[in-house]
Amino acid sequence: MSAMDFIIGGLAGAGATIFTNPMDVVKTRLQLQGELRSRKEQPRQYRGLFHGLYVIAKADGVLALQKGLTPAVVFGFCMNSVRLGTYHAAEVQGWTQSNGSVNVQKAAFWAGASGFMSGLVANPMSVVKTRLQAAAHPSVAVGRQHMYTGTIDALMKIYKTEGFRGFFAGVHASCLRLAIGSSAQLTTFSIAKETLLSHGISTNSRLCLAFLPSALSGAVVSAVICPFDVVTVRMYNQGTSSKGDLMYKGVFDCLKKILKTEGVYGLYKGFGPLYLRIAPHTTLSLVIWDMLNITFEKKR
Repeated sequence: MSAMDFIIGGLAGAGATIFTNPMDVVKTRLQLQGELRSRKEQPRQYRGLFHGLYVIAKADGVLALQKGLTPAVVFGFCMNSVRLGTYHAAEVQGWTQSNGSVNVQKAAFWAGASGFMSGLVANPMSVVKTRLQAAAHPSVAVGRQHMYTGTIDALMKIYKTEGFRGFFAGVHASCLRLAIGSSAQLTTFSIAKETLLSHGISTNSRLCLAFLPSALSGAVVSAVICPFDVVTVRMYNQGTSSKGDLMYKGVFDCLKKILKTEGVYGLYKGFGPLYLRIAPHTTLSLVIWDMLNITFEKKR
């Protein structure tokens, strides 16, 4: 296990984030819209992905589509350096295989474990990112509005008002989401890549060999993690409190309340932009990750 494994993973995640952040902004707004209200009672400032992009650009300017980009890039680097770095190290050591082939259970375990660890490391930046993305002009504001002027200001105010534990608001939901999502993503990627190689497909194009499995894994992970993504965003945005006046007491309380008031629909809010963020993000990050690993291994 080398430091380069983690640097490569971090660069892959950070690079992909730059292109997919606007989808993340819209997704966050859609997931906070109509919080704990029945579908009939919910306001509709954002009627979907493209309407959301239009409304945000009109109310707050085009640059608002890149709100939270700085913490998003730092989050992408920290999260993926741990997640992809740990998983790649496990692959190199043969811990994801049995008899020379990918073992689904072993790959899922290491992918899930790496995702869980990445959630702990990257949670502070994810909290900041979510709150900055949620902040909007009063005419299109949804959810709790946190008044931060930027990343540093957010870090200072969170520490001042919520203490150190404020950086770990929603950490249980985040770790669960990343463990499940990473398990689905990296296991699917490894198996799909091995299947293509075993059938002699894309053996002459390393880029294509990375692109096809990553595109498939993006679709799988989007369907799996959407409910946990909604829960994570809600818990990040509500913050922390010692007075017991929070909307949600934990992951399962949040899931229960969303199902009770918003129905299954509530757990899949923002699925469109989530997919359009995760699918290209997964594809870009895994392609970059695979290409960097190949380049680095050639120089060894």
